[in-house]
Amino acid sequence: MATGSGKTVQMLEQPSSHREPKYVLRKLPQVTLLFWVLKTVAVTLGETAGDLLGITFRLGYVTTACLFLAFFLVVVVAQVRARRFHPALYWAVVLGTSMVGTEISDFMNRGFGHGSAPDGVGYAWGAVILTILLVLVFLLWLRTGQTYDVENISSRTGEILYWTAILVSNTLGTSSGDWLSDDTGLGFRGAFLVIAGIMLLIVAAHYLTTINGTVLFWLAFVLTRPLGAAGGDSLTKSVAQGGLGWGTVGGTAALCGLLVVLTAYQTWHVRSHPLAPLPAPVDRRTGRPQRPNGAPTDSPTPVRARPHDIAQL
Repeated sequence: MATGSGKTVQMLEQPSSHREPKYVLRKLPQVTLLFWVLKTVAVTLGETAGDLLGITFRLGYVTTACLFLAFFLVVVVAQVRARRFHPALYWAVVLGTSMVGTEISDFMNRGFGHGSAPDGVGYAWGAVILTILLVLVFLLWLRTGQTYDVENISSRTGEILYWTAILVSNTLGTSSGDWLSDDTGLGFRGAFLVIAGIMLLIVAAHYLTTINGTVLFWLAFVLTRPLGAAGGDSLTKSVAQGGLGWGTVGGTAALCGLLVVLTAYQTWHVRSHPLAPLPAPVDRRTGRPQRPNGAPTDSPTPVRARPHDIAQL
């Protein structure tokens, strides 16, 4: 018995032959001008698609919410399980967070009714609650030892927190946009101008101040949602209401086409100029290895994507 225990201890003390990978293929895009254009188009499409299904096609709130939730769950699971960055999959998840976030915000703020707080908490309180929830997500993010650098997330836990923050951010963006356009009396055009002005200030702060880039990123990420909602209203509302009069069908079709074209361009660009792998993830407090979110590799040089890679989930 003692001999067996000694062998067990000896085996446990021997160094493992398993070697941790040095690098991980990227799963998330770099934050460029194209990123912000795609993000704005995706969340605007989420707004018009909700109106198209729920109002124009008269599917109702519950059916529309269930369809959006099912779409979001499918694409987010596929994204988390993917082994590298796939633009079409990534932006499908962002679109899903916009659609689901709109439904969550509407139900929270106005229940099954219309306007602010006939059955819900109201736009203002909805924005407050969601802001607190987003702060809690970031505090959890901090405690898990993940990097806050959204361009360099390479762990599975970090990516899940990233998508959680995006879902809450887009939901918060819906509530804050509704509050600004409805409760303040600005209307969608006035809200659009105010949010666009704040976005310009954020851009100026990025280039002219030392404000933390992560803070500016998430501020801009939240604000692009109401910016997109106001832009969507500008497309779909009638001319008498200050819009272009395209309707939900025309607006949704135009935005969907634009999103497809821009995503195809990004896919071509990534294949022509592959993203460099990231260092293998470690806890930024303890230095311990973490589970990577992408395919491991020992080479720091970019790896070209293959057509069948998306099937290797």
